[in-house]
Amino acid sequence: MIENNELKTSGTITSLNISKEKGVIKTPVDEFILNKKGIQGDAHAGNWHRQVSILSSETIDKFSKASDRAIHPGEFAENITTSGIDLTKVTLLDRFSIGKTELEVTQIGKVCHGDNCAIYREVGNCVMPKEGIFCRVIKGGKINPNDKVEYLPTSLRIHVITLSDRAYLGEYKDKSGPEISEILQKYFVSKPWNVKYESTLIPDNSKILKKEIIRSLKKGSDIIFTTGGTGIGPRDITIDTISPMLEKELPGIMEHIRIKYGSKIPAALLSRSVAGTIKNTLIYTLPGGVKAVREYMDEINPALIHSLFMLHGINIH
Repeated sequence: MIENNELKTSGTITSLNISKEKGVIKTPVDEFILNKKGIQGDAHAGNWHRQVSILSSETIDKFSKASDRAIHPGEFAENITTSGIDLTKVTLLDRFSIGKTELEVTQIGKVCHGDNCAIYREVGNCVMPKEGIFCRVIKGGKINPNDKVEYLPTSLRIHVITLSDRAYLGEYKDKSGPEISEILQKYFVSKPWNVKYESTLIPDNSKILKKEIIRSLKKGSDIIFTTGGTGIGPRDITIDTISPMLEKELPGIMEHIRIKYGSKIPAALLSRSVAGTIKNTLIYTLPGGVKAVREYMDEINPALIHSLFMLHGINIH
């Protein structure tokens, strides 16, 4: 995950709010002490991913006008009320820097408590389910009202590598790599991630592949997909190259795919595809056919987000 310095935005804290119980209005206070469990003394502190909640004063003002009722900081049970930052642009795993402290975005919106929510009971509506930002503490410390907030956007970086001697030589057009990218773009279009894609076409060459994987890791790719070279032919070197590089293998995904499609098409059992991780990077090796790519992505995508959170040590259960 790489920081996008061009999109940094500054704002200020207009209110810090705390409560001893969940589901009640939070009361403004003069300072926060942030630690690894969240806000010291707040009901939402704990070893989980929603330690600190953030809402903008702009959103509160808009809601106040629409409901014809003055809403004060903390009434939506947000911990931090900000001003000057468009929180609707925030995506998952972005960060906020406040003095020496740092927060990481782990969830956007939530399931409404309904009758268990104080503001909902009174006005019959709430903005937190759609516009609330939830974070975990990365760096603790003290923060106060009027402190400057620095918004640090990040990008989810996905690298698709196609291995094909013939496509590399221009004998035919690569179709499997673009297919992976298109499937991912459709998958992420409705999800709160800022995704950047990179595509590379290389020959079936072990040294070139390894060099490309290392380059991608240094650039900070979060997910690497390869397509091609997963069979048993003399030029199928993908698995032999990548398997020794994996720090943790995820055998269940590929075993499931082989069993599912191999029961109908025995040739599908010849795929040696693997999945795994190198540090905080997910790697999936897919066959070279477009049909196979679609089948594999149908099984990979449902667990993709959960896998990313697990790599970042975020428990979203």
